[in-house]
Amino acid sequence: MGGMVGILSDTHDNLTAVRRAVRLFKDADCRLVIHAGDFVAPFAAKELAALDCPVKAVFGNCDGEKTGLTSALEPFGLVQEAPLKFEYEGLRFAVVHLDAPAKTLAAVGAYDVVVYGHTHRPEVRKNGKTLVVNPGETGGWVTGKSTAALFNPKTLAAEIIPL
Repeated sequence: MGGMVGILSDTHDNLTAVRRAVRLFKDADCRLVIHAGDFVAPFAAKELAALDCPVKAVFGNCDGEKTGLTSALEPFGLVQEAPLKFEYEGLRFAVVHLDAPAKTLAAVGAYDVVVYGHTHRPEVRKNGKTLVVNPGETGGWVTGKSTAALFNPKTLAAEIIPL
């Protein structure tokens, strides 16, 4: 039981970057992967099947093909409208795509970890007792930097990893 949590967002159909993230998460023995939205197309979401662990995801503002994304993720995970709230390893998680709801959820103090994307800027910070994580843009199209994050539920620490 247990294990690392992989976090990615804003993959925007960059299959090379998604495959690098999958390799990173497999190498880190991730037992759960969180996607904070903006897959864009179902064919990119299907790449996450290679993870051999569950995926929990939210739709982003660029995810127009929601039925296709839901079908693509169904065999190994779930995707839904934000916020996605769940428990893992005794920790309370909230996942959204946009930054404004992430700030609100972090300020409430009801969650141990709040994950978001959208800004394409990596961030790991504490807001009171809540860890706030934005893995940056995994796709790398906007900033030229593809990143993801690894979260250790035992130490409550997250690290941004270049892909």
